[in-house]
Amino acid sequence: MVRNLNHDTFLVIRYAKRRLTVLIDIDGKHEWRDCIDVPGVRLPRGYYFGTSSVTGDLSDNHDIISLKLYQLTVERSPEEEKRDREVYLPVVDNLKLPGMEAPLEPMSGLALFLIVFFSLVALVFAIVIGVILYNKWQEQSRKHFY
Repeated sequence: MVRNLNHDTFLVIRYAKRRLTVLIDIDGKHEWRDCIDVPGVRLPRGYYFGTSSVTGDLSDNHDIISLKLYQLTVERSPEEEKRDREVYLPVVDNLKLPGMEAPLEPMSGLALFLIVFFSLVALVFAIVIGVILYNKWQEQSRKHFY
């Protein structure tokens, strides 16, 4: 939608009161259209904001002309302040992020014993088969027919 246009396109990213909204102006008419609106976004404090115009494998030229950053002053209750301080990783309520699966439960003692036991049985079986095959190979190499 933004390729090869004769006018500049604009993007607004706004994060306020745990809501992330992205607005775009791709028609050059200074009319903002909703691109995405995600409620329940909790971002940690103390991080930096960065941008890039890298497009990956595409051969387009995207220039970041300017950035305007504003810190909004929002009235918060003491409960909201405490909740916001406890955020260490970015999360979205009711949305599962990749790589954020619940930790696996540790194996029980019986399961661990069975895994070790059957691994040892398989190792002994493989060694016995290897010895039998080695002996047959040596016996074949000794026989010479003249």
